[in-house]
Amino acid sequence: MSTTQSERLREMLEPLVGSRDLDLEEITVTPAGRRRVLRVVVDSDAGVQLDTCAALSREISGELDASGAMGEGEYVLEVTSPGVDRPLTRHRHYVRATGRLVKFRLTPEAAAAAGGAELTARIVEVDDDGLDVEVPGVKGRRPTARRLAFGDIATARVEIEFNRGRSGRVTPVTAGTRDADDTASA
Repeated sequence: MSTTQSERLREMLEPLVGSRDLDLEEITVTPAGRRRVLRVVVDSDAGVQLDTCAALSREISGELDASGAMGEGEYVLEVTSPGVDRPLTRHRHYVRATGRLVKFRLTPEAAAAAGGAELTARIVEVDDDGLDVEVPGVKGRRPTARRLAFGDIATARVEIEFNRGRSGRVTPVTAGTRDADDTASA
């Protein structure tokens, strides 16, 4: 997709997406056989419901068809929310990931100072300068608090937690016990 087409689509779609209190995260157009796939990724602080994506898809489709912005060829429109494992790249992404476990790859300078290039920690608080995180304890040790400046982070991605309890804290799973949400037989 050319920069000009990308900019036109963003200019056209941002007001539609914004009118639903959503953020337009990404627009991509990729070839798929004789068609193209236009993928519109939206998000909000409260998450995105399937019904919201469906209604927004109908609205975007009408706008695109009326404007001719996608040209004469066939296209498939996908309106979706970002996956839980998407990279955290903007301040709002970190805010939305507060309470989540995140795998950070540090910049070379920060890695040298910290003694390692990767860090997995839970985001506790986010401000304009960086993050307060809690590094899980190992082998029964208590978690430790740490401060990360945004400039020290090369990449960050939310880790999927399968054994996280309703309280937002990780619930240890041990042999011979099961969580109330666990449907496996004991």
